[in-house]
Amino acid sequence: MTGRSLRILTLIDEHSRACRRLKVARRINSLSVIEALADAVCMHGTPEHICCDDGLEIIAKALRKWVAKTGPQIHYIAPGSPWENGYCESFNGKLRDECLRQEIFYSLRDAQIVIGLWRNTCNRVRPHSALGNRPPAPVIFPDLAFRLPMAAALQ
Repeated sequence: MTGRSLRILTLIDEHSRACRRLKVARRINSLSVIEALADAVCMHGTPEHICCDDGLEIIAKALRKWVAKTGPQIHYIAPGSPWENGYCESFNGKLRDECLRQEIFYSLRDAQIVIGLWRNTCNRVRPHSALGNRPPAPVIFPDLAFRLPMAAALQ
């Protein structure tokens, strides 16, 4: 890669421990956050609460207006208080240790693919102690039945 930095927006379901969205981009603004949240709401329903840090893209008026219209309560983490957002901080640490420090990304698209594959493994395969050492969204037979013909066609 050209040495340019990447930004990663993580959306974690604190109840199921599933990563609902990992958005990898050069820049993430309030519109990007709204799009990611809207995708998650469409796929998984409207949460009661959204817990987030105080980044500029998160405290933007547009995002606060969108959240007010969709229904959840927004809770901002106090600056310098990562313990208030333990699930996300733990997830970000695992992302950093198990993926980001293990890879060299040659392009933005490369990073999106590798990080997306890691997210899928984290949700579908990686055991979580809080869930009785089961993954948040384990691979089920219909998933395999759908993917096997596709995998065979690619070989």
